Amino acid sequence: MTSKKIIAVFGATGAQGGSVARAVLEGKKYVVRALTRDVTRPKAQALRDLGAEVVEGDLNDKASVEAALKGAYGAFLVTNFWDHSSKEKEVCQGKVVADVAKSEGLKHVVYSGLENVKRLTNGKLEVLHFDGKGEVEEYFWSIGVPMTSVGGAAYFENFFGPLKPVKASDGDYYTLGLPHCLLGDIPMDGISVADIGAVVCSIFNSPEEFVGKAVGLSAEALTIQQYADVLSKSLGKEVRDAKVNHPPEAYEKLEFPGAKEMANMCRFYQMKPDRDIKLTHRLNPKVKSFSQFISENQAALKSS
Repeated sequence: MTSKKIIAVFGATGAQGGSVARAVLEGKKYVVRALTRDVTRPKAQALRDLGAEVVEGDLNDKASVEAALKGAYGAFLVTNFWDHSSKEKEVCQGKVVADVAKSEGLKHVVYSGLENVKRLTNGKLEVLHFDGKGEVEEYFWSIGVPMTSVGGAAYFENFFGPLKPVKASDGDYYTLGLPHCLLGDIPMDGISVADIGAVVCSIFNSPEEFVGKAVGLSAEALTIQQYADVLSKSLGKEVRDAKVNHPPEAYEKLEFPGAKEMANMCRFYQMKPDRDIKLTHRLNPKVKSFSQFISENQAALKSS
């Protein structure tokens, strides 16, 4: 019996890495080496129970990355800007994995990347949590690692967190956390993070089609009003598009962390970055629409 190839999954106890680890395990074609900073976490044990090899992996430690990738066929890499809010640190982490993947001779890396907005706009816009990933993506290409870059969209799960509907103080309705001034009637691509794993698994299964390519993911693209309409139906209460009377220039000066980052990200979304709804559905035929996602997660929405 031929031994199965190993795919190392960074961030395997996180949302995106966990989705990938579970999907690859379900496919039964590869051995999953699940990498996490804390192998004692319940999520690590759950992956172990599903058949993963769970090992410690620290993106800030090159020796740890070398041990994690030893003997692997491929790897899935996701980095988390919001862990430290440092573009430089995220770039450093990504380049370490790229260098080790090159020296270990990995055959296929799938990288959770995003566009280098600063370069694409000639410095007019800077979106740090995009730009660092874009730099890492470019570095992978430059040193010749066989890589597929997967660019995500806004997570539907964010509507339980930073984008959640907020109860109005002046009536029996809610307003959406994402103000109209940032996107207007331009549709915003979205996807459930839980659906990304099956997409990545399909990419690993078709290296001849996807090595050397960048793939933009989206389950569907809705306007802010359309997102609000779906949420209204689910909550049984009106959810209004928060038509904040601020242009993006004023919004970015509001006193909360990430206001400028969000404003610039939405300016970039106005440029309609390349997200491929049709390809996403081909790679994962079970990908959920926003309406399906919300109907399946009503309890989470109402408790958020």
